[in-house]
This record gives sequence, C-alpha cells and structure tokens, in this order.
Amino acid sequence: MEKGARHRNNPEKNHPGGSQSETSHDTGSGGGGVALKKEIGLVSACGIIVGNIIGSGIFVSPKGVLENAGSVGLALIVWIVTGLITAVGALCYAELGVTIPKSGGDYSYVKDIFGGLAGFLRLWIAVLVIYPTNQAVIALTFSNYPVKLGDQQNYGGKEQKNYIRIPSVLQEALLLTWVNCSSVRWATRVQDIFTAGKLLALALIIIMGVVQICKGEYYWLEPKNAFEVFQEPNIGLIALAFLQGSFAYGGWNFLNYVTEELVDPYKNLPRAIFISIPLVTFVYVFANVAYVTAMSPQELLASNAVAVTFGEKLLGVMAWIMPISVALSTFGGVNGSLFTSSRLFFAGAREGHLPSVLAMIHVKRCTPIPALLFTCISTLLMLVTSDIYTLINYVGFINYLFYGVTVAGQIVLRWKKPDIPRPIKINLLFPIIYLLFWAFLLVFSLWSEPVVCGIGLAIMLTGVPVYFLGVYWQHKPKCFNNFIKLLTLVSQKMCVVVYPGVGESSGTEVINEELEDQQQFINQPTASEDKDSVEHPQP
Repeated sequence: MEKGARHRNNPEKNHPGGSQSETSHDTGSGGGGVALKKEIGLVSACGIIVGNIIGSGIFVSPKGVLENAGSVGLALIVWIVTGLITAVGALCYAELGVTIPKSGGDYSYVKDIFGGLAGFLRLWIAVLVIYPTNQAVIALTFSNYPVKLGDQQNYGGKEQKNYIRIPSVLQEALLLTWVNCSSVRWATRVQDIFTAGKLLALALIIIMGVVQICKGEYYWLEPKNAFEVFQEPNIGLIALAFLQGSFAYGGWNFLNYVTEELVDPYKNLPRAIFISIPLVTFVYVFANVAYVTAMSPQELLASNAVAVTFGEKLLGVMAWIMPISVALSTFGGVNGSLFTSSRLFFAGAREGHLPSVLAMIHVKRCTPIPALLFTCISTLLMLVTSDIYTLINYVGFINYLFYGVTVAGQIVLRWKKPDIPRPIKINLLFPIIYLLFWAFLLVFSLWSEPVVCGIGLAIMLTGVPVYFLGVYWQHKPKCFNNFIKLLTLVSQKMCVVVYPGVGESSGTEVINEELEDQQQFINQPTASEDKDSVEHPQP
C-alpha cells in the first residue's frame, strides 16, 4: 500500500462499515478539517439513479429487446421482469450500502468482503475501460444529435458533422468537469435539471401514446397481435433480450458510489432506490407501449433512432423536440457518470489502490478535483481509440460478473458476520433470486460468445501483476518513492488539495494514523471477536 494513502484520518473506525457520524467541514484557520460534504438529499439522490439509468438508449435504440424477444408482448414482459430483477439487485445493494456506508459502491464491498486483490480487479477494469469508454460513448451520442437536428433542417452535412463532433465532446467534458470541481451542489443541480428534462421528454412520449390509444391505435397491444411472432423465439434469444434489457437499466447502483456525501444515508439511500427503480421501470414499459402505438414492430426495428421516428410521425413541426431530448439526456448522463465514477477512483486511492493524490479534496470546495480531472482525461483519451465499442463488449461480461460477486458477498457477510449492525436487512431469498438470474445470463453469454468473454477476463487479469507490483509490494526503491512523493506534492499545490480530515492550517501535513487495520471486522473468524474489535479499535 502506498505510504501516502496510509497516513490519513480513519473516519470509519467506529463503525464496522464506515462512519456513522456526519462528515464535518471546517476550513477556517482554527485547525478544522476538510471532508466530502453531505449535500446530496433525497431528490438529488433520485436524480443520480434515474439520470444514470435513463441515458440515450430508450430514445435511440430500445429495439434490442424487441428484436430478440420476437414479439411485442414478450418484449414488454422482458422490460417488466428486468425492472423487477433490477429492483431486487438494488435492494441487495441498499443493505450493503448501509452496512458498509463507504463511497465506492461495489468496489468497496468486494474489497472489504473478499479482500484487496478482488477489490483491485473490480477497480482496475473500471478505471482501465468501463467508465472512460461509457462516458466517451455517451458524450459522442450527445455531440451527434444536435448535428442530426442540423442535418434534418438542411443546415449540416457530412463535413459539418466531422468538424463539430469532437470539439463539442471536448467542450462538454471540460464544462462538466469544471462544474463538478467547483461545487457538489452545482453538480447535483445540473443532474436534477437534466433528469427532470429527460423525464418530461419521456412523459411527452407516453402522453402521445395514450392519445394514440384513445384514438384506437392499439393494434399491436391486443393480446392476439401482441404475441404474434415475427421470428421463432428460443432460449438463447430470450436470454439476449434480457441481457439487452439489463444494459438499459445499467446505472442503478451508482448512488452507492457517493454514500458518504448523502444526507442521512441510512434513510435516503433505500428511499431513493425505492422511488427511482419503480419510476424507471414504469417509464421504460410505457414508453415502449407508446412506440408501438405509432410504429409497427418492423418499422421500430428498421429505425436507428426510435424516438426521432416517433416524433416525426406524431409531432409534425415539433419533431425537433426528440433530437434535443436525446442530446439533453446524454448531457445529464455524462454529468452523472462523471460525478459518480470520480468517487469510485477517490475511494480506490483512499484504500491505496490508486495514486494517493486521487484521494485528496479541495481545501475550500471540498470536491475531489484530482479524481475528477483523472476521470475527464481518461474519457478524452478514449476518443482517440477507434475500438471503443469493441472494448465495451469485451468488458461488459466482467462488469456484470462483478454485480453477481457483490451480491454473493452479501450472503457471505451474513454468514461470516451475522451480528454486525444492519439498518436494512432483506430476506436472503432476494440475493438468491438475483444470483440465479445473473448466473443464467452470464453462463449463456460465456457459452454464446466465449472469445469475447475470454478477452474480457484476460483484460481483467492484467490487473493481477499490477496489484502485486503497485499495491502488495511495499518495499519499493527509494528513488521511486521519492519520485511519487514529489509528483504528489506538485499535484497538491496545483490543485490546492489535501487529504480528507486534514486541517487547512496544517498545510500538507498528514495525520499519522494507519488505515491498514480498518475493516478488520470482516476478516475476523467469529462474531464475538468482531464485536471486540469494533468496540476497541486498534490504534
């Protein structure tokens, strides 16, 4: 573990999963401390979940589910069941989030339950590919849709699109990084506004669908027609339909990445989940119902931008609303992903799994500026890669594999530590149902695309030597340690950042309190020993 990452306050030591107390903020000269501020209330928490789940997919290409389901009726069932499974997974994460109330989400849970190497591999694949590529793709979608609007109005063309696209992505990434670096409150307000905007756009689609039904345009919703197959379904295609639906619900766990910044996380984390997941499920199902009131399944499958086609059919001169809605939706998606993924990198650095400077926050703004800049730079670097979508396919299997590992960790923690405080304690039937569902999808993915899944596993396993060289090996050459210290000091001065809990008056001094023994309760053999270790933490 890096030396710099070990000398910090340990706010979690008095609770088995993290701090139960409010995070303080005092940057006055009286020797107070700086810390991540608790500024995310219930509304903003819902905005983070909803805003990260609803990206461009429901507007652009909900046809993946329909194409594999083979009928409108079965596709709607897939959307409903996938929403229910997502809710089950979110309940499991809610219990983990209040049992181990640390930012970092599944990375923190996997690390604390299964050990440092497992947690590092989750972090490695996220840092290396998952979040930079996802944010780059969302940003490219944002840049593409205003141009499509211009093309639709005969103001653009191919040359204009090539000229505008990359600069607009750069401007978007830099603007949102600046907003997130400036204030947590600003970032959450941006998220709230754009989430409300995309919900209004989807509400418009649903209302238009209701109007169509009132006009008698519900041919594909009648049972005899809804289950009229246009391709013979089989277990493989149905599994692919569920996998496509699960991708559309991706982002449901992002609130767990910012647990330490939630106001009253023991109440607001589960409440936000209970509100957001049913809301998204309702919106997804009825948006798809609305689509088939204006388009046949064949028309829907032929469209590359379903919401745009829907708008052209029903909105007339107001059809421009749909491309703008997609652009705004993706803008909010980039903001939410930037906000939450930077906290993942922050948590990884705090545990010594990433350079320690990424665990520092601004002395006045209390935002993790180095982690945000790292997230922005890694996203922009992905724009020069021609194989972004290929990389996503390779690691998608690994991403969903770790969802299952995290939920399995919930069962392991129940068995190893049955007596630790759990403000929320769900029935073990829920994680079992979730694991059975994901086992079905992952086994099928491995069977149908063994090469893609194998490459994804290989990319993940490249993190093993990195872990042993960078984290496990503590006796590194003195020249290397001096170089890292110098680089960290320069970065601190440039960004005006310190470790959380370090007073402004102390400059770049750190408090000599080790983090190596935190979370020892998970590794103790008995519950009674765990109680003793919690009541009498090691200095």
